[in-house]
Amino acid sequence: MSPNPVRPASVRKCPICSKPRSEAHTPFCSQRCRDRDLMRWLDEGYVLPGPTIDPEDEE
Repeated sequence: MSPNPVRPASVRKCPICSKPRSEAHTPFCSQRCRDRDLMRWLDEGYVLPGPTIDPEDEE
């Protein structure tokens, strides 16, 4: 057995902290990272591209 085994390419990391994913919290490693991601969405930390909206057009 080699001292530095090669990790399979299928091992994915948590998108928040880069720790190994947990099956119970996929694609995150824990409930904490899952909640952090939700808060980013709720605080408008993530945005989806779209056309700009002119405030005058809304009226």
